[in-house]
Amino acid sequence: MPKVSSLSEPYLRLLALALPIMAALFSQSLLNVVDAYMVGQLGAQSLAAVGVGGYLNFIAVSLLLGLGAAVQALVARAHSGGKRSTWASPMKAGLLLGLLSAAPITLFFYAIAHPTLLWISQDAAVAAEAVPYFLMRLAGLFAVAMNFSFRGYWNGIHQPAIFLRILVFSHVLNVIISYGLIYGHWGLPALGSTGAGLGTSLAMCCGMLLNAFFVWKSIKPHGQVAQAPTKPMYKAVSRIAIPTSLQQFSFALGMTLMFWLLAHFGSEYLAIGHVLISLTLLLILPALGVALAATSLVGQALGFHNTQEASQWGWLASRLGAGVLLVCALPVIIFPQWFLQQFLHQETLVQQAVLPLRITALVIICDGLAMIFSQVLLSIGEAAKVFWASFTTQWVLFLPLAYIALMHFNVSFVALWCLYGSQRLLNTLLLMFFWQRQNWAKTYHQECLAHAP
Repeated sequence: MPKVSSLSEPYLRLLALALPIMAALFSQSLLNVVDAYMVGQLGAQSLAAVGVGGYLNFIAVSLLLGLGAAVQALVARAHSGGKRSTWASPMKAGLLLGLLSAAPITLFFYAIAHPTLLWISQDAAVAAEAVPYFLMRLAGLFAVAMNFSFRGYWNGIHQPAIFLRILVFSHVLNVIISYGLIYGHWGLPALGSTGAGLGTSLAMCCGMLLNAFFVWKSIKPHGQVAQAPTKPMYKAVSRIAIPTSLQQFSFALGMTLMFWLLAHFGSEYLAIGHVLISLTLLLILPALGVALAATSLVGQALGFHNTQEASQWGWLASRLGAGVLLVCALPVIIFPQWFLQQFLHQETLVQQAVLPLRITALVIICDGLAMIFSQVLLSIGEAAKVFWASFTTQWVLFLPLAYIALMHFNVSFVALWCLYGSQRLLNTLLLMFFWQRQNWAKTYHQECLAHAP
């Protein structure tokens, strides 16, 4: 087991695992950015429709996000034990749980799509365009659930490059199909924003099939194909996935309410808000890549009963993530107009968004730290603390204060965005405090009980 005492070795080890994960996440985030870029040329209304439809889809997807975290954590622990026959069991449990969960989630969101999107956008024209886009994205929810479990498997066995190659192929396919369906090229119907949603779902299904094929090739030589997961394994995956998904659902629902607040400024500011959040989700990906790498390394350290090293990985990951995010944020702070002009094609909207984008770039740095500490806390079973920090800062503080400030004091868009940044900073500080105060002896004892035969 390599030690983490030298200065450069742990960072190199983190980077070796994090870089392909970062690239895969960047490729995955391009689904939303490509939609925004291509649909943005249709006008602010279409961009706003994709924004509200995309965030309702984000809420649906958030209920399945815990599958990836659970599969990765459990595969990483099995991987540290060296028994290949057990590596695929968490993934197969995640796949079945994902299928069983995706069906009712799809039906529920299909039923509430129109009234919810109308409530969020407060514009009948925007809602009418957002509904078909959202339903096209919702049709691919089962594929998203499968891909989460596949991603957890590849990251858990330290082969994220395989997942990266599959994503690159499927996202190139997404650009081609979506472009054709949006504008009606190559004999395809011109569906506008609806075509962007359909193209994204088709790309996700292709990625799912490719993942299934390569996973089958990976596990077949070790006799794992026919082995069904045990009941304890389903319970272990559920124990991590459910609280993680609830935390993500709470965050996603809060972000959708944020869009509802932004709608009070008009559809133009709703479009600006969509661009700002899309860029945030893109620029924060390096931190998420570092976080997922640290999750595997923390899991491995606990598998080797080394709680001191598990604690160190969180701090090492935070320093690495902060440095990378600073490099990513500087171009946005210096050249905000260039980034905004890729999505907003009206100069007045670009000028209105410059200061909020610079604020967003600064917030990204602390938000990345929150991402890292939340992931490593989730990996050791501290979902309650992550949920408490997110729920309290978002639902108890930010959203009520934002509502009061907007409805009773008529604050500006910039002031509301500053309040949002303050909430993200407070959430980061709470998560850092929880990691610092973590009782590692208790954590190790709980891990031993959870994995006892």
